[in-house]
Formats: sequence, C-alpha cells, structure tokens
Amino acid sequence: MTAYVYILFNKREGTLYVGVTTDLVKRIYEHKMKLNKGFTQKYNVDKLGYYEVYEDVGMAIDREKILKAGNRKRKIDLIESMNPEWIDLYYHL
Repeated sequence: MTAYVYILFNKREGTLYVGVTTDLVKRIYEHKMKLNKGFTQKYNVDKLGYYEVYEDVGMAIDREKILKAGNRKRKIDLIESMNPEWIDLYYHL
C-alpha cells in the first residue's frame, strides 16, 4: 500500500506540521477544511509544502518519526529542495 509523509506550513518559514497518510489528497483536503480538531486547525497549517512517497506504510511511519524528531532547519531545507517558492503543492497533485 502506498503511503506518504508530508510537511504542511501556514506561511513561508512559518509553522510546520509533519504527518503520514495513505491518501494524500484526502488528508490534505481534511486539513484545509479544518475537519479534525488539533494543531493544524489551531495554527491554520494547511498548505502542502513537501511530500515523500513510500510503497511500505511502516517505512513511511518510520520516516515521519525521524522528521518529527529532527530540527526545524532540516524540515525547511526539505521544503525548499522540492518547493523553493513555497507554493501549496496540493493544487498540483
């Protein structure tokens, strides 16, 4: 089963959120519509800045844990490696 690790942001170099899902389009839509109470709703973190694709859910979960434990600069560097303009990649999926 395909899985995705993703990083959301609210503005360029603003608040970041790392998540994992098996349905990237649906999950980002849920963030955008504020369907789940929590961190992303509270801080309006709903723009897709970066994602990785995995064929194994376990590997994606492991990667999510590594990213969450990592520092902010590393997350920003990942976003800028894929998305230097900080556009919302959701609209390009």
